[in-house]
Amino acid sequence: MRIVIAEDEALIRLDLAEMLEEAGYEVVAQVGDGAAAVEAIREHRPDLAIMDIKMPEMDGLTAAKTVGEEKIAPVVMLTAFSDKDLVERARDAGVMAYVVKPFSIDDLRPAIGIARSRWEEWHALTAEVADLADRLETRKVVDRAKGILMKQLKLSEQDAFRWIQKTAMDRRLGMKEVAEAVISGLPQK
Repeated sequence: MRIVIAEDEALIRLDLAEMLEEAGYEVVAQVGDGAAAVEAIREHRPDLAIMDIKMPEMDGLTAAKTVGEEKIAPVVMLTAFSDKDLVERARDAGVMAYVVKPFSIDDLRPAIGIARSRWEEWHALTAEVADLADRLETRKVVDRAKGILMKQLKLSEQDAFRWIQKTAMDRRLGMKEVAEAVISGLPQK
């Protein structure tokens, strides 16, 4: 797994990188502020980013939100603070896991695993929602085209559907494309 580390304290950053590499992870970049973190994540497209909350230039929450909005990589947040408000702000920024300092590799492994798993689930759900939205849009367009065919050509609903389906198969087009052509191509009375 390829990881970008963003931690403003150099000693913690180096220890974290060493800890991760000894555990079999590949650290592809190490940076000391949030703005550099966003750039490194954009450049390297890692499997995961580990960020401190409090960093110069741009804090970790803002960086995590940017990375999440751009759908680049899941973020595990590191912090010395565990107050409820900060945890909620991290969640709202799209952080997938949260680890409180001091930490060990045994604290990081489950957080990394959970973050990757949640990220993959989120991507799958996003794809499913997009697919469902497309199918709903197709259904609406096909229904509208059926109505036009029923009115213009005096077809039954079933025959109008079959006409769209057969035309799509004959012309090697999607039913949505045929339906859109019906809607735009036939004069409406």
